[in-house]
Amino acid sequence: MNKLTKYCYGICFLISIAINILLSIYLGDPVYLEPFWMQNADDTAVMISGWHRMSYDYADNTMMSIELEKHIRKLHSVAGNAVTEGRYIVFGVGSSQLLSAAVYALSSETSSSPSKVLASAPFYSIYKDQTVFFNSKNFRFEGDANSWESNDFTNNMDVVEFVTSPNNPDGELKKSILEGKTIYDHAYYWPEFTPIPGPSDEDLMIFTLSKLTGHAGTRFGWVIIKDKNVYEKVLKDIYLADMGISKDTQLRVLKILKVATQEDGKPFFEFAYNKMRDRWERLTSVFSK
Repeated sequence: MNKLTKYCYGICFLISIAINILLSIYLGDPVYLEPFWMQNADDTAVMISGWHRMSYDYADNTMMSIELEKHIRKLHSVAGNAVTEGRYIVFGVGSSQLLSAAVYALSSETSSSPSKVLASAPFYSIYKDQTVFFNSKNFRFEGDANSWESNDFTNNMDVVEFVTSPNNPDGELKKSILEGKTIYDHAYYWPEFTPIPGPSDEDLMIFTLSKLTGHAGTRFGWVIIKDKNVYEKVLKDIYLADMGISKDTQLRVLKILKVATQEDGKPFFEFAYNKMRDRWERLTSVFSK
């Protein structure tokens, strides 16, 4: 094998390593946290008797576990990434369901023209795909928010803007570009992914278990909402779509979050942070060669 061939093989090998590391970081299937949950298998295991939680609702006639909601509020207090005091919380089937519910809740039902749904590029493709798929007369996806920034008509438009902060893939902590209603997608706003300069205090903030703990298959997310009317519309959307969130799912999430918040979250967040740091160091090493 001549030197050029060896060199080419070496480059291809390094590129393949870099691609694998990047995919493991940016694909939405974060199984890198699996070792932590294996270490805490007993504390997070769930056994459900056949008679347990058979009703649609809990004893207080709600779809959502009050105990789980308390632990979500505790989680944000530990992470310092979101204001929850005096706010409403709604559970969803992952953040995906909540993204579409938020568009429904924020779009105008009285305007003569549909609300313009926007997102600054690069953005999560499901923002567009869901909006187009549901094909409502009340909202329409209109592309990149940056292209509307200098438009003189934006002040008179009904705008619903997706803001992904921190953004994927560049990690930028973003703010809305236009004056309007905003949906803050905070899927990655956790200490293992980004510095937390302070608790987010936006009108509507969406979080997902999949990025926080790696339990993508559990399909659980939640939204924190300031306005009661918006809260009631999101709740209506969730109820009409699924009549609430699986009680089995809520029980599993409760067990997971109890462990994640132990000792003020230090064991969990340190493990996750160290794993992410190790991967970035490996990736940096590959590119440096």
